[in-house]
Amino acid sequence: MSEDQRIVFMELMADSLRVSNRPNLFNWLQGNFQYLLNHEIMIFGVKLENDDDYTFEYSASTRYFKDNHFNESVKKADGVINQAIKRWDKMRLPLFYCNTLAAADYNNFSVQSIDETIMQATELKNFVVHGFGDNHSKVSTLVVFARISGQLNAIQAQFLELIMPHMHCALVRIITTKSNFTSQPNKELKKITDRESEILQWVQMGKTNWEISTILAISPLTVKNHVQNILRKLDVQNRGQAAVKATKLGLINMMK
Repeated sequence: MSEDQRIVFMELMADSLRVSNRPNLFNWLQGNFQYLLNHEIMIFGVKLENDDDYTFEYSASTRYFKDNHFNESVKKADGVINQAIKRWDKMRLPLFYCNTLAAADYNNFSVQSIDETIMQATELKNFVVHGFGDNHSKVSTLVVFARISGQLNAIQAQFLELIMPHMHCALVRIITTKSNFTSQPNKELKKITDRESEILQWVQMGKTNWEISTILAISPLTVKNHVQNILRKLDVQNRGQAAVKATKLGLINMMK
């Protein structure tokens, strides 16, 4: 990085401490951030320990990228983002997708080509994927910056590696601050009983039904029934998804 870029990075790092909600995040990603990585779309994913999938959200400053493009990008089966995550997971370095550079692995990043039809279907254009955390982390995060302007280069990869820990902390604050949870009808919040909320807290911490039953001095079968009721009430398929959704709704607190 040049001296000017290092100064901008230090300012961004300090400003990241004030990111605690989605508007803060959007504002942080403008200005100085754009100076180091000019982009029009940001997609971020959050995954709890023992969960198989990321829960994604996005923000965009372009009118071309809409909900249908987002949904196409993050499809579980063959979405381009999930395909990119599988490749990124093997290297854990910034992974660029574009058609202006030859596909190759470099010292601190990798470049892959992308089919032109996929670029048109998703409106992502050039994009980069990077993340923080692994299968042993309580919380893992992943970011995608798309419709990147200019030539992709090693400086952008270095910036992403340096900023990602601060991005991760900001995203964790966003999803664990009650005032930032996605708005839901009050009737949905009332469905979860105090006992179910208590069990949800232990589920989020990775405890098994047997461990929860020992902690709460109830039978494993009772815990199992509570968990099944929780999945049904939150309309999710597994314990990890329940923990993510319950955290967003403010039903439990994220434990480190």
